[in-house]
Amino acid sequence: MARYTGPVCRLCRREDVQLFLKGDRCFSQKCAYERRPYPAGQHGQGRKRRPSDYGQQLREKQKVKRMYGILERQFRGYYYRAARMKGVTGENLLSLLERRLDNVVLRCGFGGSHAEARQLARHGHFTINGKRIDIPSYLVKPGDVIEVRESSRGIQKIVDALSKVDRTSRPTWIELDKDNMRGKVTALPARSDIAADIDEQLIVELYSK
Repeated sequence: MARYTGPVCRLCRREDVQLFLKGDRCFSQKCAYERRPYPAGQHGQGRKRRPSDYGQQLREKQKVKRMYGILERQFRGYYYRAARMKGVTGENLLSLLERRLDNVVLRCGFGGSHAEARQLARHGHFTINGKRIDIPSYLVKPGDVIEVRESSRGIQKIVDALSKVDRTSRPTWIELDKDNMRGKVTALPARSDIAADIDEQLIVELYSK
């Protein structure tokens, strides 16, 4: 599947928000957004213009795509699936994105960043309810138990990530058993568990045109 392979820090600068795409680096003085909080390029420091309604909607969609590390075709598929579900489309969309295996791996603290969590999931280092799963887009459901495979528990990336798991808060819909390298999905993600600085209604308005 296609994925973004360009400079990661410039994505935060383009969206004018810290997306925490590089793990530890984002919490250090090396964070590019903290040092240069303006878009990359020779015109990045130019006078900011008020974006149009379409521009605001586009930027919100791009921000969420980059937060979860997916590209346009897959993101659009999630939107149409959310639109067919009962409830509020925008909240359904965010719930689907939160339930991706690579995102759950990150939320459990088994990976330091979305890219790292995606790679670990792709390499099959986790089981769900005892079954090995290597599909980062796999959607977990309430009751699922995500566990690091016995043969993968010595991987340094996972050990390092778990050692820093208390640095950030975990969502209430995930229970973590740090000692046994196991996480359990206790409920569907609620809107209050998802980043508050996302305006999902702008995304719905963009795709509704």
